[in-house]
Amino acid sequence: MPESTTLLRHEPVQARSNARLSALLDAAAATIDHVGYERLTTAMVAERAGASIGTVYRYFPDRIAVLQGVAARASDRFIDYIDTTLSANSSAHWRAAVEEIFDGFVAAFAEQSAFAALRFGDVLDLRPRENGTTGMGLISSRIAHHLGARHGAPVSAELTFHLEVAFALVDTLLARAFFFEPEGDAEYIDKARTIARQYFVTIYGEPSAR
Repeated sequence: MPESTTLLRHEPVQARSNARLSALLDAAAATIDHVGYERLTTAMVAERAGASIGTVYRYFPDRIAVLQGVAARASDRFIDYIDTTLSANSSAHWRAAVEEIFDGFVAAFAEQSAFAALRFGDVLDLRPRENGTTGMGLISSRIAHHLGARHGAPVSAELTFHLEVAFALVDTLLARAFFFEPEGDAEYIDKARTIARQYFVTIYGEPSAR
């Protein structure tokens, strides 16, 4: 967890410590799904993880750091997904890449505990930002790198900005899609996909095979 470990009191260096940290983050994420991130306490995390409160404080100075850790782990996982998926993408145009990114975003909402509540941490406005960059901005930069490497899109601040705008639009609709339905409201998901497609067509035109 390259991003999340930077938020901890003690960075784990052994497999046992990593397993304990993962268990604490799993417990925190499950608790967030149950009570919401606003009500999360370190005592709740300790109880669900079957750990002492001292163990929680060994890794996290307070509940805010717990929330940051959960969001940072989600970012790390999505970056791994982007690197693996887009590196293997052999399509000739960018639309396939955008579709795969969208599918991964939907899957994170549906499958990862606490993702619908926290996503990449921007909802908290608490995670330390690198050079003023948001969580979605960091993800967008990574995607821009892949689009430039494989699809010829010019890697620039403009591309990253357009990706972050698309994420913001899609995020709003997906958050609504998963607010009442754990599996996601299909109509909102389809509308989010359509908006993402149309946004990039407006900026870059219809993709053509090369």
